[in-house]
Amino acid sequence: MERGSLMLNTTTFVGLDVHARSIKAVALDAMTGEVRSATFGYDAAEVAGWVSSVDPSAKCVYESGVTGFDLQKRLSSMGIDCVVGAVSKMIKPSADRRRKNDRNDAEFLARMLSVGNVVEVWVPDDECEAARDLTRALDDAREDLKRCKQRLSKFLLRHGLVFSETNAKGQRKKNWTAAHWAWIRSISFPDKADDEVLAYYIDAARQAMEDKARLERLVEAEASKPRWKKRVDSVRCLKGIDVTSAADLVFEAGEFSRFKNARSFAAWIGLTPSEHSSGESVRQGGITKAGNKHLRRVLVESAWHYLGCSPHSKDLAKGQAPDPGARRHAAKGVRRLVGRRAAMLERGVHKNKANVATARELACWCWAIGRMVENG
Repeated sequence: MERGSLMLNTTTFVGLDVHARSIKAVALDAMTGEVRSATFGYDAAEVAGWVSSVDPSAKCVYESGVTGFDLQKRLSSMGIDCVVGAVSKMIKPSADRRRKNDRNDAEFLARMLSVGNVVEVWVPDDECEAARDLTRALDDAREDLKRCKQRLSKFLLRHGLVFSETNAKGQRKKNWTAAHWAWIRSISFPDKADDEVLAYYIDAARQAMEDKARLERLVEAEASKPRWKKRVDSVRCLKGIDVTSAADLVFEAGEFSRFKNARSFAAWIGLTPSEHSSGESVRQGGITKAGNKHLRRVLVESAWHYLGCSPHSKDLAKGQAPDPGARRHAAKGVRRLVGRRAAMLERGVHKNKANVATARELACWCWAIGRMVENG
């Protein structure tokens, strides 16, 4: 109600084209059509002072992107009404795409805001954003470790060296086990330069492993804080979701209640089917992949657990204290997901397609459990 009345009282709208070192601002008076512009360095105080001189009740907007939420938080702390607009929802006319410059971009934002055509991005608080950064850093560490291992194994492959030891049953031992590392350390080359390269790749892989383990401990410590613990522990009751993937879901969502239903949560992750329909023809395609790429990957990987797991409820881990109602709901979700996955495979649905469909429904169950804990 307050926000609606504020919009009715606002007659000046400011578009901000934000870059790393500069900000272009354009103020539009919706009553007179007057347009004013100014250029600043990346200085929230200067922007706030200029906006206040134009109209203290003005409403500002800038596009979501690599600059994040820093400017919005700074302006809001100075009493300036500022929102972040979803860049994926900014639909520009084709004629304007050849007239792209900072001033035109800022004016376009101001005009879109004046007619209520800006989809606002939810802005997390500092604690939530820090928790998000932690899980994203862990994701980066996993990717770094994967690259380090690949470089090491491919370096050895170029020299014709492949780990092929077998156990007592004649089965080939897996890579990156203690036996594999012992084999790697036993390798020596006739040329000292190759020994130096091998030592470098081993050190890089070991360091990446230590970084990943350290970040996993930090994520677990963050997830155990009172703000997150109940939701993390409750979401973990679903099979395929461990403490780090539950933390991913809770930290990225921030508040499950900001999504009006499970379908909108799945759409935010990009797991809903695309559609190309016209007239009487209704055609659905693959998932949109428009949304939170990080969570989409987490859920797709988690969904593979339902290929062979039992429909029984998941045992609690040490220290896990979920909401009792959420745990019962999660047990129902596990039975549903296992049965749905089995039914799709019986119908001959391709395993990858069935897995994505399972991931979408898993996202819906995660939303339901998170929302249940928040409301409880």
